[in-house]
Amino acid sequence: MTDQSGDVLTFGIEEEFFVVDRRGHLSQAGDDVVDAAEAAVDEHGDLQHELTRSQAEAASDICRTHGEALRQLRGMRHDLSAAARRRGVRLLPAASPPLSEEDPPSITPNPRYERMAEHFGATARTSLTCGCHVHVAIPDKESGIRVIGRVRPWLPALLTVTANSAISGGYDTGYCSWRYQQWSRWPSAGPPPRFASLDEYESIVDAWLRAGSILDRGMIYWDVRLSEKQPTLEFRVGDVAATPEEAVLLAVLARGLVATALADDGPPPDLPNEVLRAQLWRASREGATGCCPHPVSGDLEPAKTVLGDLLALTAPALEAAGDLDFAKEGITRLAAEGGGADRQRRSFAERDRATDVVDLLAEGS
Repeated sequence: MTDQSGDVLTFGIEEEFFVVDRRGHLSQAGDDVVDAAEAAVDEHGDLQHELTRSQAEAASDICRTHGEALRQLRGMRHDLSAAARRRGVRLLPAASPPLSEEDPPSITPNPRYERMAEHFGATARTSLTCGCHVHVAIPDKESGIRVIGRVRPWLPALLTVTANSAISGGYDTGYCSWRYQQWSRWPSAGPPPRFASLDEYESIVDAWLRAGSILDRGMIYWDVRLSEKQPTLEFRVGDVAATPEEAVLLAVLARGLVATALADDGPPPDLPNEVLRAQLWRASREGATGCCPHPVSGDLEPAKTVLGDLLALTAPALEAAGDLDFAKEGITRLAAEGGGADRQRRSFAERDRATDVVDLLAEGS
């Protein structure tokens, strides 16, 4: 994700999925599905194992256009779904398991994952979540620190775009992104503070390592962070999206925000982390069709209004990247029809059956 085309920032998308049996319960076949599908995705991304054996991950290559990203996500979802069907299981783009599970899934037999499970106990074994991570190229880490300060207030709005975990454990959680609540149990998760410098960022990470609240730098779980493997800024705030289109909408909005922030020489907003954390709670509860704290006033506004203001702020960057019409259409559709959480809730309400939500979401069913 390091290459750039002209002045347009490149980006990439990572999606995590559950692998479930025909009834919708978590399966232990995630590793097998990934291994079987790997040969088919050489031309459009990379497949990876995840923390539990009930998960699979797909990562796009470097993308320059939203159309390229859409093709890659659709292709990887198709390949994973086909591999899952051949094994009698299904791929589920849900950010939290819809059905109640008697036992947590097994940890993937990987030394790092096994160490995490031993060190963090039930947090690792029961935080069953799937996210959507967006990488956006940045010139250097110092620039990334400045961008983090400017994009922090927009994290609640970004969270609403892919909120997709309303039904979990067999019931309506009352949240559009229940994943965000579950994920927040990790000691390094949540919104990042406004860093004064790269040195301050590194001092916090060093303190975490010395305290044992993270085991390595891969466990820096802030909602937006400096990537440890790529020269990118990584947005980690979103649920895995119900559709590739919603995942790419999140990505182009994140890219637009980064490009806009890089061009801004002013000071970052003075937003206390305690306030931002509360705003993210509200966004996780209400999603795309509810209310969201506005990053400028802090007052509750319809999420569609906040997303409209985000669109207006980033319009020059979106237009320069060829994303403006795509972003307008996506936000209009979210406002009119709702997102993944709204579709989950409507499906569940018909018969009070979480299995209907599984059928709604399951790829290739």
